[in-house]
Amino acid sequence: MPTDTVDTEYAFDNAAEEAVPQLRALEAFLDPITMRRLAPPVLAPSATCWEIGAGGGSVARGMAWAVGPDGRVLATDIDTSRLVPAANLGVRQHDVRTAPPGESFDVVHARLVLLHLPERRRVLRTLVDALAPGGWLVVEEFDCTAPLRVLTAPNDDAAKLFGQVTDAMLGILQGHGADLGWAQDVHAEMRDAGLTDVDTVTHSESWTGGSGGASLYATNSRQLQPELIEAGFTAGQLDAFRNLLRDPEFAVMSYHFVSTRGRRPDARPV
Repeated sequence: MPTDTVDTEYAFDNAAEEAVPQLRALEAFLDPITMRRLAPPVLAPSATCWEIGAGGGSVARGMAWAVGPDGRVLATDIDTSRLVPAANLGVRQHDVRTAPPGESFDVVHARLVLLHLPERRRVLRTLVDALAPGGWLVVEEFDCTAPLRVLTAPNDDAAKLFGQVTDAMLGILQGHGADLGWAQDVHAEMRDAGLTDVDTVTHSESWTGGSGGASLYATNSRQLQPELIEAGFTAGQLDAFRNLLRDPEFAVMSYHFVSTRGRRPDARPV
């Protein structure tokens, strides 16, 4: 994958048919972790929240339930076609790289968004500035720097193919401007931006062929198929890759999911 040019368009299309199983698999894996990180003291009744890159809206709905009828959640995304507004859940088409919504929030949450944006550090400062005094920022990303560890495979060739295709998909994401190691920098960036009570947790687990987690690699490969073909893979190789991800004899560790949160001080230093 050439590195001298960068296409900053998001590599995955939320309007594509494959986005539905992709979003559902991500929600099944990540939503329990995210909602634990957003639990009190972060989310509180009557809080005002901003959910960035809301995707299918599962986290926004969970936040809306948590803050209750006196709270409010604003869910934004470049593509809002899969978002449904509700009584205390507003939906707005918005690119987080542009001007913020123009109000302050008690909670700002972004999951798997900033790593795809070349302007990620500037955007993080924008999110910090959007916090009300005492408000929380929660940023969650995959750390894709370590090679995926295959635990079991039908044979060595299958394990090798898995590594080749997943490495190529990461190269495509980098070509679109993603920083595969950004998750490691978020903690320090939050501290540098003046947030306090900053803490980070990581999570990874094994995914067996046929599981929802394993299916993520398959749906990603379908979304990125034109670029994978351009990178030299054949349709037959990609079919073999997807068949492997349905094989119960195959198991692989997930990427590390890194969740970092920090709080804006109740008052700015004089």
